[in-house]
Amino acid sequence: MGTILFHLLHVMYIIQDRIVGGYAPAPNSIKYIVSLQTTKGQHFCGGSLVHKYWVLTAAHCNIGTDEMMIVAGDYSLSMFEGTEQYSKPHRLIPHPLYNKTTNNADIMLIKMRVPMVMGSYVSLAPLPRQGTGVMAGRVCRVSGWGYTSLGEGQIPSTLRTVKLPIVSSARCNSSESFNGNITSNMICAGYNAGGKDACKGDSGGPLVCEGRVYGVVSWGNGCGDAKFPGVYTAVSKFRRWVDRTIYSSYTRCLKY
Repeated sequence: MGTILFHLLHVMYIIQDRIVGGYAPAPNSIKYIVSLQTTKGQHFCGGSLVHKYWVLTAAHCNIGTDEMMIVAGDYSLSMFEGTEQYSKPHRLIPHPLYNKTTNNADIMLIKMRVPMVMGSYVSLAPLPRQGTGVMAGRVCRVSGWGYTSLGEGQIPSTLRTVKLPIVSSARCNSSESFNGNITSNMICAGYNAGGKDACKGDSGGPLVCEGRVYGVVSWGNGCGDAKFPGVYTAVSKFRRWVDRTIYSSYTRCLKY
């Protein structure tokens, strides 16, 4: 069974690591990040606010509209800070080409029932233009919460972030690494020595390069392994789909 599927099936039972080798950013400095939670308040994935009604995340974070709550403006998941905003999903739209076996096109848009209000704690994530790339070696930043198991009780879980360089597809696809499993819709990021990475609870969260969300945390082989950088969905390959999905729904679905 794939690790992604495994961690979703066991979302309520196992301890998940957070961002590996990172640090806590200043509170509410990453204003576009959201926490996807179960209706019981358990964090399981991250996401980015790309419109007041829409969140960008990974398709493998799809647990169904009835099971999910979206929280914006949060920093410490274990405390109510008064900056949070909540919305239930109205529709989940995974990319039609998403393949759970290969993890290709692991990207999803969530239309929320209630719009998030922009302000001091919440803002939109800028996205790259269709087809733009990020050079290998460029340093980007990935952020997320990860989560703890219910059995261990809630420990304070503040947002974490880590800076990572982009790894070329050639290196990521080499026989020493992912051996051809990286498609043109994926990008890799990590250090030669390992030790810094996103981990399972960070799925769906943003990899930000030059102020734009170029990647969505997707999959990997372990966390922080020197041979295996983290793998992200390349948002620039799907920018047109994102815009089409968001804006065509306004003309087509006025009844919403």
